[in-house]
Amino acid sequence: MALLALASAVPFALLAVAVFRVPAWACLLCFTTYSERLRICQMFVGMRSPKLEECEEAFTASFQGLSDTEINYDERSHLHDTFTQMAHALQELAAAQGSFETAFPDAAEKMKKVITQLKEAQACIPPCGLQEFARRFLCSGCYSRVCDLPLDCPVQDVTVTRGDQAMFSCIVNFQLPKEEITYSWKFAGGGLRTQDLSYFRDMPRAEGYLARIRPAQLTHRGTFSCVIKQDQRPLARLYFFLNVTGPPPRAETELQASFREVLRWAPRDAELIEPWRPSLGELLARPEALTPSNLFLLAVLGALASASATVLAWMFFRWYCSGN
Repeated sequence: MALLALASAVPFALLAVAVFRVPAWACLLCFTTYSERLRICQMFVGMRSPKLEECEEAFTASFQGLSDTEINYDERSHLHDTFTQMAHALQELAAAQGSFETAFPDAAEKMKKVITQLKEAQACIPPCGLQEFARRFLCSGCYSRVCDLPLDCPVQDVTVTRGDQAMFSCIVNFQLPKEEITYSWKFAGGGLRTQDLSYFRDMPRAEGYLARIRPAQLTHRGTFSCVIKQDQRPLARLYFFLNVTGPPPRAETELQASFREVLRWAPRDAELIEPWRPSLGELLARPEALTPSNLFLLAVLGALASASATVLAWMFFRWYCSGN
């Protein structure tokens, strides 16, 4: 029966917000049911008291200050529990023959203090991305919303000299979830600077948030795209327009260039980007390269070096002792 009453109360609450436009009911409607509020007033004034309607109006009027409240989406369960505790406290006060004229304003003031102490939602960080950590819950309509930002980030220009290395970092300036984050790369060749997904093709060899091309050639001019996903849901799309400049090397002739192209001939369009496997110097110079796998490799190398030093010291000690 309790579940049936809750199910019937939720549509009534939404109807009150949509039709009667009563913002004073906002947070009260979101986190309490009509049956709960009616039960509290019946305990204060009686089941069929002429003051029952007056009690209900006083209840909603006391919470006018919470009409436009916005909270961190992750804090909504905490606020719901607080409203539940408030309902129990009011029932106890009614059972003790208390007055609703003073009980409702006091409860509203306590609720305002609780809301001010909730963890605030993060601010939206432009210019792009689905930022879940900035999601807010609005009491004015009992719904949540995220930042009104596009999924596509502006194109970043990357210019390198022919023969050099081109590197792309698929990093956003807002917080990402910690679990089930994947990165996929695409390429639109022919010197196109575009965000039209119809021009892109997948780059299956590229994985992770860092990727590079070496050596960069004129055929690599175009737009590279990185898609950040969480459990197959896109969070952001980054674009990098690669412009390769500079003449061929001095000693390179047309015949040498043709011969090199013959040697390199293979269907490698899908292998333009290679995963970034940094050297030890690059790991130390770039802190963001210290991924869990790279840290594990460094730990293994350190353990091997320590073991080798221990074995050499033991052999030297044995040799020294045998000589004496």
